[in-house]
Amino acid sequence: MNAQPPVGLDGRPGREGFRTDGPEDWHRVHPVSPLVRGWVAVAAVLFIFGRNSLDTLFSGGPRGQGGQGLAAGAPVGAVLAVVGAAVVVFGLGFFLSWRFTRYQVTDRDVHINSGVIFRQQRRARIDRVQAIDVVQPLVARAFGLAELKFDVADGGKSAFKLSFLKLAEAKRLRAAILARAAGVAIDPDAPQDVTEAPERAVLSLSPGRIIGSVVFGSLTIVVIAALAAAVVLAVWSREIGVLIGFVPIFIGFGASYWKAITGDFNFRVALSPDGVRLHYGMLETRAQTIPPGRVQAVGISQGPLWRPFGWYRVHVNVAGYGDDRSDHGNRTVLLPAGTLDEVMAVLALVFPDPGVDNPFDVFTAGLKGPFEGHGFIHSPRPARWIDPLAWRRNAYCATRTALLCRHGFFFRRLQVVPHERTQSLSLRQGPLMAALGLVDFELHSTAGPIRPVVRHMAADAGRRLFDEQALRAATARRIHRSEHWLAPAMDPFIPPAPQENNHGH
Repeated sequence: MNAQPPVGLDGRPGREGFRTDGPEDWHRVHPVSPLVRGWVAVAAVLFIFGRNSLDTLFSGGPRGQGGQGLAAGAPVGAVLAVVGAAVVVFGLGFFLSWRFTRYQVTDRDVHINSGVIFRQQRRARIDRVQAIDVVQPLVARAFGLAELKFDVADGGKSAFKLSFLKLAEAKRLRAAILARAAGVAIDPDAPQDVTEAPERAVLSLSPGRIIGSVVFGSLTIVVIAALAAAVVLAVWSREIGVLIGFVPIFIGFGASYWKAITGDFNFRVALSPDGVRLHYGMLETRAQTIPPGRVQAVGISQGPLWRPFGWYRVHVNVAGYGDDRSDHGNRTVLLPAGTLDEVMAVLALVFPDPGVDNPFDVFTAGLKGPFEGHGFIHSPRPARWIDPLAWRRNAYCATRTALLCRHGFFFRRLQVVPHERTQSLSLRQGPLMAALGLVDFELHSTAGPIRPVVRHMAADAGRRLFDEQALRAATARRIHRSEHWLAPAMDPFIPPAPQENNHGH
């Protein structure tokens, strides 16, 4: 069997790529990785002892030393010895961590071995990879390094990480994993190299949009409430010093504003054969790739302060992300603040077949109204006793491919769950709802920020939706296409026609 030239995910020949490993091929991360990971610990040691030394110097020395301070030289030697020992200990620890960390990428799995005293061997099936990120913290960017982070189904917070690789190497490794997850054919006698698939820009958000969305976001409502509480408390107690006690709280709010702005800065959406690519970040940049078919649910929301601007936020549930908030929730954001047209553009990337002939009208009705029509079935009139403001907004609409759930008055939400991604269903009813003949219908997706629910339905409508949605989900799972989105389609098996028996004719 002849060897084939390197190919990219777009199917065209590539000039440079990443080759899968054999059983004996293992690699290490970049030698500078210990410095990139450990500089914070060393800086903390230097800060603590340096600050204590300066305090001792300017206070005239410790008690009992006759005011000589650092002049005698003993404290300087002690500080230098402690700092030097800490640097050596941290350096040795990070060096050993680097030395005993190895990784391997085969056609089916990614293997990562790590640990010095307690050894850990991890393996991730490539066909279970849900999303891959190339992350560059500020210090790593100075060295041209990046962290490769990829999530597998049911991975949750235990995502696989390779810290740190050369940026080009991280991109090639991402391309190799995505190529095999996509089902690109590999010649077992001559493994192919793959290059990163080209991308097509879809949209980008201006810095003004990002800053405005944060300033007029939900955090501002909390800040206004906290400021009002501080003023009322100060007036009531007649003590202006009460406001000083709120200073740390408002410093924390300022840090939250800064983190939200820098996290979503330079946000761009692009499309490539290996999935939807998201680029964002100011100090720490991230290139996130979500392969096709990995999105389990989509949530579109709008706060009251965004309504005059017509902005919406789009979240997604992806198996493996879970409820991890370590990245300020940015990893589950498909669009931080977009107009209705931009929302429809990104929605088409992860949900290409909405199952209706007029998707723009249906989704607009789900987000803005009108309350009746376009296939939406809302709560009955008895629901006004429980939810007087939003009872006419609580509704659902079942299309050929997904279930749309709408609810909320001040914070409007529309949740979209493809039928084949339905995990389970439930009906919930409390004593008051039972008296009013109402139920809540819950549709369970994978763990994430979106929890689809249809509130305060009529009991008979809820039971009917329960049965119909169970049937739709079972049917959709049977006809759902393969997770290998670039694999050639299999020809359907057609049994041969039975041979006619011509004897005696």
